[in-house]
Amino acid sequence: MIKSVAIQGVKGSFHHIVAQEYFNGLLESIDECLTFDSAVQSVLTHKTDAVIMAIENSIAGSIIPNYALIDDNKLHIIGEHYLDIQHHLMGLPGQSIEDIHEVYSHPMALLQCKKFFKQYPHIKMVEDKDTAEVAQRIQEKQLKNVGAIASRLASELFELEIIAESIQTIKQNETRFVIAKTSNGFLDEKEINKASLKFTLDHKRGSLASILNVMSDCRMNLTKIQSLPKIDTPWKYAFFVDVTFEKYDDYKKAKSIMEIMAEEFRILGEYKNARQ
Repeated sequence: MIKSVAIQGVKGSFHHIVAQEYFNGLLESIDECLTFDSAVQSVLTHKTDAVIMAIENSIAGSIIPNYALIDDNKLHIIGEHYLDIQHHLMGLPGQSIEDIHEVYSHPMALLQCKKFFKQYPHIKMVEDKDTAEVAQRIQEKQLKNVGAIASRLASELFELEIIAESIQTIKQNETRFVIAKTSNGFLDEKEINKASLKFTLDHKRGSLASILNVMSDCRMNLTKIQSLPKIDTPWKYAFFVDVTFEKYDDYKKAKSIMEIMAEEFRILGEYKNARQ
């Protein structure tokens, strides 16, 4: 039973919203961390039961360092959650967009709103650690002429006024979050229909194509593939994949074959597909 989670950010952040939605408001505590590294440490030291981590965005793509954090720390993905991300520009009440000289936010949020700010060359965009933490800082220090890009919940929690709504470049903007623990989940095989896997392959022609063919032959749908360089072996890559399937037996068969084919094979998680 998960009673506490670590999130990157403070209350009002998108990770906080995921914690509320995924656990239906049943959590006893949330550990607010300003970095993903400290959020992972929270679960590794058993301060919390699980950690929530953004893993990819429909506009900005994969959050590659988080793949490495999950793998390096041997975490197990036990669930996922997709959140519709609506970025709002906010500041102290009574200000217009002409009054805003600087906007601080997380690099991913700035990237997703880049096109909007091209209309306002007088605004300087500055990278920061967290969306909601900037909103909190503006409220606490009463910072005029400074804007935050954050959620509507953050504007409500920190009593800021939304100057411009939904400023992300593409209005349909989703981020996929994973819930990870130090141990496996305990779902029944009948409930499992998605898995996250990592493997490395021999450097020879057709090795990746061969393993992808195994997935196809075993009726698995490849929903994500991401390569990361192996730091200890120059020019060698590890592949991170997500697969969905209807029957656990099909996945089980593919898994046994891939374990033989791959030089290194690891199951990062087996869980329910949140996009059904």
